[in-house]
Amino acid sequence: MPSIIGIMVIDMQEERLDSIEGLEQFLAGTAGVSPRVAGGESERQAHVRRVLGRFGYAGLSHRDKGVAVRYLQHTSGYSRQHLVRLIGRFVAHAPLGQRGAPVAGFYRRYTEADVLLMAHTDALHDTPSGLAAKRLFQRAWELYGDARYERLAAISVAHLYNLRATPRYQAVRVNWQGTRAGKAISIGVRRAPRPEGRAGYIRIDSVHQGDQDGAKGVYHIESPRFS
Repeated sequence: MPSIIGIMVIDMQEERLDSIEGLEQFLAGTAGVSPRVAGGESERQAHVRRVLGRFGYAGLSHRDKGVAVRYLQHTSGYSRQHLVRLIGRFVAHAPLGQRGAPVAGFYRRYTEADVLLMAHTDALHDTPSGLAAKRLFQRAWELYGDARYERLAAISVAHLYNLRATPRYQAVRVNWQGTRAGKAISIGVRRAPRPEGRAGYIRIDSVHQGDQDGAKGVYHIESPRFS
C-alpha cells in the first residue's frame, strides 16, 4: 500500500528554530512530511531570506550550511539548484526575486576575486564550455566545500561568458596564440648533411620526373653524397 505523504503549512512558529541543532531536530521529526510556506513565490523567497539572515548563513561552517540548505529545500519546496542560485543572490546582497541581471550587473555581483578564480579554473581545465565550467564550480562548492566557489556556483552560463569577456579576465587569460616563432619543420629544403666528422651519414634526395599527358610522373630516390 503506497505511503501517504502529509503536507504541513509553515507558520510564524518556524521562527522559534534559532539553532542548527533545532533545524536538525525539525528535519528528523518531519520525515515523510512535506512542509510548505503558505503563500506564493514572494512568501517563499521571504522565508528563504529570513532563514539565511537568522542563522548568519555566510558565517556558518560547511556542515551547518548543508543543514540550512536541506531545511530550506524541505520547507520552501525549491530544488537544491534553485536554492543555490537564491543563496548566491543573498550572499551578493542582491534581490532574491530579480529576474535577469541589469546592464553590467555582473560587475557588482561578482568580485574581482571571483573573476581571478574563474580564470584560474579555466586555465586548469583548458577553458571548458560554459556549462561544464558551471558544473565544476558547483562541484567545488557543493561537493568539496570550497567556499571560494560559493558565488560562482550560482552563476548562469550567460553571466559566465560575460565575465570571460571582461577586461580583467582577458588580462589574466590570454588564449590567443600567434604564429609560433622558433623551430619549424622544414619541408622541401635541400641541405647537405653535416656529419661533423662522423662517418656513416648519407644524404637522400627525392626527384620528381614530372607529369606527362595528364599522367603522374614517378619520384626517383637519389643518394648523391656519402659522408
